[in-house]
Amino acid sequence: MTEFELIAQLKLGNENAFKTMVFQYQNKVYNTALGLVQNNNDAEDIAQEVFIQVYKSIQQFKGDAAVSTWIYRITVTKSLDFLRNKKRKKRIGVILNLFNNNIPIYDAAHFIHPGVVLDNKEKAALLFACIQQLPENQKTAFILNKVEDLRYAEIAEILKISESAVDALLQRAKKNLRKLIEKRNE
Repeated sequence: MTEFELIAQLKLGNENAFKTMVFQYQNKVYNTALGLVQNNNDAEDIAQEVFIQVYKSIQQFKGDAAVSTWIYRITVTKSLDFLRNKKRKKRIGVILNLFNNNIPIYDAAHFIHPGVVLDNKEKAALLFACIQQLPENQKTAFILNKVEDLRYAEIAEILKISESAVDALLQRAKKNLRKLIEKRNE
C-alpha cells in the first residue's frame, strides 16, 4: 500500500490501514519520544498519545509533507509538551516542599538508552544527562539527527525551520554538550 493509499484508507476509517500505520511507525515514534523524555514508560505513553492524535486528526492531514514528517512533528510536540508539564510539576513540588517536608520531589532516574552497548553505558548516561540540559530546540535537533539518524532536510521539515538553522542548532548543541561534559568531568 502506498503512502497516498494508506492516508486515503485512514480517512475512510479503515482499521487495517491504521494498524499498518502503527506497525510501520511505532518504533520511530517510540525511539524519538524515548530520546527526548528519557523514560521508557513515558515514551510508551507518548507513543500511544501520538497515534491517538494521528487517528483523530487524519482528516486534517493535507499531504503538504510526508506522513513520516507529520508523525515526527506530532511526536516531538507531544514529547516537549510532556517535558514542559513535568518541569512545571517539579517546580510546584519544590515550592510545596518548602512548606511541607512530607511531599517528595519527583526527579528523573538515571537514564540509559536501551540501544547503548553495555561497555558504553557510563559514557551514554553522562551524554544523555547532558542532552537533557540543552535548550529544547537544540535537544530536539540533536536527538532527531544523532539518535534517529534523520537528515538535515527531514529535521528542517519536522521543526519547520531551514536546513541552515538545523545546522546552526546542531553546532550549538555539540558546543554546549562539550562544555557540559567537560564541566562534569572536572
